[in-house]
Amino acid sequence: MKTSSRRNAACCLLLWLFSLPLQALEVVDDTGRLVHLDRDARRVITLSPHATELVFAAGAGEKLVAVVAHSDYPAAARRLPSVGDATRLDRERILALRPDLVIAWDSGNREKDLAWLNRAGVAVYRSEPRRLEHIPLDMERIGLLAGTAAAARENAARFRRRLEELRRRYGKTPPVRVFYQLWPRPLMTVGGGHIISEVLRLCGGVNLFSRLPTLAARVSREAVILANPQAIIAAANPGAPDPLGGWRRWSTVAAVKSGHLYRIEADLIHRQSPRILDGAEQVCEALAQAGPGLPALDRQSTPETQQNH
Repeated sequence: MKTSSRRNAACCLLLWLFSLPLQALEVVDDTGRLVHLDRDARRVITLSPHATELVFAAGAGEKLVAVVAHSDYPAAARRLPSVGDATRLDRERILALRPDLVIAWDSGNREKDLAWLNRAGVAVYRSEPRRLEHIPLDMERIGLLAGTAAAARENAARFRRRLEELRRRYGKTPPVRVFYQLWPRPLMTVGGGHIISEVLRLCGGVNLFSRLPTLAARVSREAVILANPQAIIAAANPGAPDPLGGWRRWSTVAAVKSGHLYRIEADLIHRQSPRILDGAEQVCEALAQAGPGLPALDRQSTPETQQNH
C-alpha cells in the first residue's frame, strides 16, 4: 500500500513539474535595455556581421536562420539566407522566418527598424561593445538567451585569457602618436569612445583624435599633418586598393619619414567579435616597432606588406 501511494505521489509530482511554464530568460543588453524571452531562443537572426560572429562564438550558430550582407565568418555563415544589409532590411522576409530573437547593431542599424521589430513582438538584443571587455559579456548573454551558456562561457574565458596576455606582453610599449584611418575617401577616423581607440591604448598607441565627440568622424588631411603622427594605421580588406597611398608623398609627417605606415585587415579590427584580438595583435606588433627612436619595421614583416600578398 505504501509503495503504491509513493508511486502515485511521484507521478503527481512529475505531472505538476511538467505543467510548469519554462523558466523565463532575461538579460540586459549593451544599451541597458531588458531583453526577455519565455524560453531559450530557437530561431535567431543577426543584423550585422559582428553580431553573426558573436552568435557563433556563443555556441549558437546552429540556431541562426538568417543574417545580413557581408556576414562571411565563419564559413557556415555564408550559407545562411540574407535579410538585406545593416541599413536596408527585408521586413517581410524577417517576419516570414519567425525569429524569436534578433541580435542587432545599435549604432549601425536604423532605429526605426529596431522599433518596428519590437512592435512586431520580436525580442531584440542590441549589441554595441565599446570596450574589449564587453565582447565576452555579449557572448555570455547571447549564450544565455540561446540556451548555449556553457559553450559561451568557455569561449568568453578564452577571449579574456588572450586579452590579458596581450596586456602583459605590450603593456610597457612606449607611447606612440597614432592616426587611425577608418576610411580614405572621405578621410575618416575614430574618436576616443570607439573600441578601436581602446585597441590603440592596449598597444601603447595614443589616438590623436580621441577627443572627437562621436564614434567616427571626417577629418581633414591638414589636421592630420598638423598633428604629426608617429604611425599611421589604415584598415582595408585583402584585394582593396592601397589605403595608404595618399600619405606617401607627405614626407614631413613623422610616420611617413620613418616608414611607420601599417595596413590592417578591416574585418579583424572593425568587427566587435573575438577576432578583434587578431587585429589587436597586428596593431601591437606594429606599434612596438614604431616607438620613439626605433627603426622602421623590415618591409617584409609589416602588417601592410602581409595584407598585400
